[in-house]
Amino acid sequence: MIKRLPGMLIVIFLCVFVFIGCSAVKPVDNLNNESASKATDSKGKPLIITASFYPIYIATLNVAKDIPDVKVIDMTKPITGCLHDYSITPDDMKNLEGARFFVINGAGMESFIDKVTKQMPNLQIIDSSRGITLIKGDGDEGDNPHLWVGISNAITQVKNICQELSALDPDHAAQYQANTADYVKKLEAEREKMHQALDGLKNRDIITFHEAFPYFAQEFNLHIVGVIEREPGSEPSAQELKETIDKVRKLEVKVLFAEPQYPTKAVDALVKETGAKMYTLDPAVTGPMDPDAYLNIMDNNLKTLQEALK
Repeated sequence: MIKRLPGMLIVIFLCVFVFIGCSAVKPVDNLNNESASKATDSKGKPLIITASFYPIYIATLNVAKDIPDVKVIDMTKPITGCLHDYSITPDDMKNLEGARFFVINGAGMESFIDKVTKQMPNLQIIDSSRGITLIKGDGDEGDNPHLWVGISNAITQVKNICQELSALDPDHAAQYQANTADYVKKLEAEREKMHQALDGLKNRDIITFHEAFPYFAQEFNLHIVGVIEREPGSEPSAQELKETIDKVRKLEVKVLFAEPQYPTKAVDALVKETGAKMYTLDPAVTGPMDPDAYLNIMDNNLKTLQEALK
């Protein structure tokens, strides 16, 4: 005959059963965060963020800096310049295969983006151009997409990347935000340094190699009086070259700015015809895979401008 358990013992058993049952159920908030983040898969692979090309790679690299289980890849490495009419390659698509997020410049720079979204509908696209006022191109050229060359725009792009990554990957949000705050301080310090050095210059007329510098000129109140090649690789016609030569001859300060990524054939012709001096101004479309690369490039651009426009 089984003896009846004391009432107190029954109560204890019931409490234990209820506790075990409750502990097996995850809170709703934890489930939501887990599905939104998933920084690593079941095999422990890192979360992969792919950037469309070099300047966006550097910006994203700074946002995700020193996060062990997050990896940033430059999709188009190593191209020689801007994307413009770049055709995406099988290797590029391979770089996107394992990515959770694809960070782009936006503003029309990535002409191939429709192909990417069509083939990879689950890939999260982060457009860093959000909120930036675009400079209109001449005629049917469309908006100028070289946003990052202006430091204020680069700051906005970095903040946009951080905001989107923090929302899509909340497990690393605090690290993204701390990294972004540090990098933005460096960018702001570089911008202030450049303003202090350039704002007092009397000579502000420049001729650039192609349409990479309108945002840079806007940032530092420079006047682009001529563009040698509207698009890299499309040499100016005889008439366009003559018009540019005439403009250079009328300038008090005759300086031409080539870019390190492209041949200088047209620039050389202008130098020969006008006696102008050639300098190199870098739009930061190529460089070392170093988080400080953009800052270093802008610092070198400052030195070049101080020398050319003094």
